[in-house]
Amino acid sequence: MTTTQKVAKMKLGEALISNGFINQEQLKEAIARQKQTGKRLGQILIEMRVVTERDITEILSKQLNVPFIDLQNYIIDPATAKLVPEHIAQRHQLIPINKVGNKLTVAMVDPLNVLAVDDIQLMTGLQVKAVVATPSDVQKALQDTYGAHNRINDMFDDLNTQMADRAGDEDLDALGEDALDENAGPIIKLVNLILNQAVTSGVSDIHIEPFEKELRVRYRRDGVLNNEMSPPKKAQAAIISRVKIMATLDIAEKRLPQDGRIKLRVNNRPIDFRVSVLPCSWGEKIVMRILDQSGLKVNLEDLGFEPQSYDRFKEGIAHPYGIVLVTGPTGSGKTTTLYSAMTSLNQESVNIMTAEDPVEYQLNGINQVMCRPDIGLTFAAALRSFLRQDPDIIMVGEIRDYETAEIAIKASMTGHLVLSTIHTNDAPATVGRMLDMGVEAFMVTSSVILIQAQRLVRVICKDCKKEWRPKQEMIDNLLVNADLLRKVDLPHIDVKNIKFFRGDGCESCNHDGYRGRVGVYEVLKMTEDLRTIIVRGESTTAISNQARSDGMLTLRESALRKALLGMTSVEEVVRVTAAER
Repeated sequence: MTTTQKVAKMKLGEALISNGFINQEQLKEAIARQKQTGKRLGQILIEMRVVTERDITEILSKQLNVPFIDLQNYIIDPATAKLVPEHIAQRHQLIPINKVGNKLTVAMVDPLNVLAVDDIQLMTGLQVKAVVATPSDVQKALQDTYGAHNRINDMFDDLNTQMADRAGDEDLDALGEDALDENAGPIIKLVNLILNQAVTSGVSDIHIEPFEKELRVRYRRDGVLNNEMSPPKKAQAAIISRVKIMATLDIAEKRLPQDGRIKLRVNNRPIDFRVSVLPCSWGEKIVMRILDQSGLKVNLEDLGFEPQSYDRFKEGIAHPYGIVLVTGPTGSGKTTTLYSAMTSLNQESVNIMTAEDPVEYQLNGINQVMCRPDIGLTFAAALRSFLRQDPDIIMVGEIRDYETAEIAIKASMTGHLVLSTIHTNDAPATVGRMLDMGVEAFMVTSSVILIQAQRLVRVICKDCKKEWRPKQEMIDNLLVNADLLRKVDLPHIDVKNIKFFRGDGCESCNHDGYRGRVGVYEVLKMTEDLRTIIVRGESTTAISNQARSDGMLTLRESALRKALLGMTSVEEVVRVTAAER
């Protein structure tokens, strides 16, 4: 029996062990996570970073006895790809790559998808030969081959042609912004493309911004805004009205801000877009936050905690009562951390209730309330009602004022665990923020058990990652002293031979050098020494010094650890933790 035949008879986990990709302990951990999340074993192992997407695909190739193909080294003829319509290729995650005679070779994520093969054979009249490729390679090939940017240019041409037709013999520049309406075919296609392309590219926010002479569309990818396209200025009113219609907003109201929501299915998965419309000098600006349930990480282990910080946070949320606060700027992943914490605490024997504004993701088994201040359902009002609903754990979207803080403290002192967010720069500053709200120092120290600050740093793209050696002076300034290596649990690294990495930029990462983000964390545990300092009314600096003496890793130390491990770059460390010295 050949090696390939042996692998084909094994389960995926056994095949990975047999080929030396993972060990038995890693397989057991992955199976345990699979029982909790219901995800595929391969996806979980990739998230654990013990195997790559390619490793899984190559093993599946051997298991299924289907050839594996590396699409990155393959030139696809657009004429061959167009034998299958794009919407069919996107739905089944496949792409035609070669045609010889009456045989069509198709790269597929799932080569056992018999329905897809039958569809293509019926559609083309050709005999289909399936090969397997990694999901990311197939998705990238789809984007490159079907040419999203070409379609954008075609749509812009359609818009200009339609406006010119309406102008007749008039000067095109003399047309007003109402030259098109929101129901025009090119407008609908363009707005749909903006939304679809954003979801496919892993974007978190879409900005549609009007200026005096241009309309700009920007995407926030991995925390950084980039220009994506500039539709014709004359189409501005129609594009904005189209988005308003999709979000069920008032298209006639152009003087006041409006908030709405769009629900769509993109690439066969449900996506929510949280829409905010704001009147500006040259028209209404629209920002859409993309909420993708399938992309939500709800395992604390996957968020990027350092080992010592992870242990502290787990210990904090395991308390039967008290307040756990998560702080950081907008877009730093606070909601994801809280959702992950609640998921880990969610059991049949526990009643968990949340007050959110708005509810971003639906969590099974957790009672979620969307606050509506316009009708009096504030965080404080929801909290009062929660206390009559026999809760064990309460999550409040944000502590913004004294009233909410007071009720949260009372709830924590009457046997409830309260989780919430608050806006401060770091964990020690959170104490001062609560004192500024009017909360007494002894109330803070007796109720708060843990404060966690966080940021998100970009992860270096694996496809263009290269070693980089900064000047020794920069290394010395960053590390301060070799003792930091011991503190971040990396004592084996030689200070004189430290290796850092950066991304050169490639097609895989859109030439950014980064792909994806990971959290950096500062976890302050309330100790007796800290309580004494706070009650004495000492400064934030004194609180910070004591917390570090108690073993707290700062945001910069957390970020530096990830740079030393090759996950992020020195530039990202400096950019994200610039406030720290």
